Amino acid sequence: MTGDLILDVSDLKVHFPVRMGSGLRPNTVPLKAVDGISFVLHAGETLGIVGESGCGKSTLGRAILSLVRPTSGHIAWLGEELTHMEKRALRDKRKDLQLVFQDPLASLNPRMTIGEIIAEPLRSFSPERTSADRGRMVRDMMSRVGLSPQMTNRYPHEFSGGQCQRISIARAMILAPRLVVLDEPVSALDVSIQAQIINLLKDLQADYGLSYIFISHDLSVVRHMCDRVLIMYLGQVVEQAPVHTLFERPAHPYTINLIQAVPIPDPVKERAKQGPVLMGDPPSPLDPPSGCRFHPRCLRAEATCKTRAPVLETVGTGHEAACFRWRESL
Repeated sequence: MTGDLILDVSDLKVHFPVRMGSGLRPNTVPLKAVDGISFVLHAGETLGIVGESGCGKSTLGRAILSLVRPTSGHIAWLGEELTHMEKRALRDKRKDLQLVFQDPLASLNPRMTIGEIIAEPLRSFSPERTSADRGRMVRDMMSRVGLSPQMTNRYPHEFSGGQCQRISIARAMILAPRLVVLDEPVSALDVSIQAQIINLLKDLQADYGLSYIFISHDLSVVRHMCDRVLIMYLGQVVEQAPVHTLFERPAHPYTINLIQAVPIPDPVKERAKQGPVLMGDPPSPLDPPSGCRFHPRCLRAEATCKTRAPVLETVGTGHEAACFRWRESL
């Protein structure tokens, strides 16, 4: 059950200038990593952000946390504008906004013990706490994420990938945030460990009333984890819907391709699958196609798709798709 609106993102753009060519006058071309994205997030909700590598998922997540400055657009957190907020005021918001990275080991300082790693946010945001108090909170959090409190003096290299991700989660949760951006938090883990981490994240959400932005390319995990899903392609949203609606009645050809590509454990059913296969690689975001950006890979593309860019249209309750021919999918 979701609650009040906590995050409102409107027409967000993140463009990076890229120098092309050589000589005295090289051209500067904008790489449009995020190009006009809007969505909202409610308390206790998990929003999945899905797309192929390079579509702008991670850039969007970092822009929401103001780790990357947007080129334009608005990000409102609890009604306050973040995009133009001063650094000191923005730092005060960090306690409520945390991030868990894709590579658990690479995100941990190898020269610090895990006790020091988990306690680091407390030292930054609660310097008035005593060392004993911080130590107690660290041990309690370690127990909560499934780690033995007796391991506080060990270093990251002494742990498995799943344990390192538990450490990263403990570090993010120690401040009791309201929003956590999970940037492909299980993609580097074994399938059995993935299930354990997903269940841990869901338990923490239920206990603390957290909101998640769950970035992933694995639709099987997204289906289990998320309430709503936002599908990105070349920096833009092509479809967004409640998770069950998206899987049962996908409207955009790209979404249909992604769902069709999810493997089925039953080999007989897998061989019997029929449907469109996503061919080729995405075009470069430095030179996106005109019109609909998906049209070079779309089997339904028509002349209009090559010249006009579709906008998000209402398909159903909470369901939008940017496609001229979405009705043919339903």
